[in-house]
Amino acid sequence: MEPEAFPDELIDALIGVQRLLRRRLRPQIAPQLRGAEVELLRLVVTRPGIGISDAAKDLYLAGNSVSTLVNQLSRQGYLVRETDPADRRAARLMPTPAAEARLAEWRKRRAELVRGGLSRLDETDRETLRDAIPALRKLADTLHEEAEET
Repeated sequence: MEPEAFPDELIDALIGVQRLLRRRLRPQIAPQLRGAEVELLRLVVTRPGIGISDAAKDLYLAGNSVSTLVNQLSRQGYLVRETDPADRRAARLMPTPAAEARLAEWRKRRAELVRGGLSRLDETDRETLRDAIPALRKLADTLHEEAEET
C-alpha cells in the first residue's frame, strides 16, 4: 500500500464497517432513529445531565440542531429535559428507561453481529484487529484534540 493511500484506505474501511453495522441493525430495532439521533442518545446515556451546548460541542453540531434532535427524542419518549439547578435558563438532558433499554438492545445486537464476523476471520486477523484498538483510540483522541483547537 502506498503511504499516501493509507489514510483513504483506513477511512474507507472504518466507514464501510460502520455503514454495514448500521444497515444490518437498523431494521431490527423500531422505531428507526437517524444517525444523529442515535449519537445524541448514546451521549446522553453515557453522560446523563449533559447540557445542550455541551452535547452540540461533543457532537460537532449546531446548538439549534441538537435542540431539534432533543425535541424529536423527547416526543418519542427517549429523553427528558430537566432544569439545571445552577442555571434555571439551561436544560440538562436525561435518558429515560426506554432509551437505556433501547441502547442496551442495540449494543447487544451490534456485539453479536461483530462477534459473528470476527469468528469467520482467522486468529491472526482477529489479533491484528485487537492490537489496532489502542492506536485507533489514539487517532480518535488526536482528531478530537485538533477539532477542539479550531
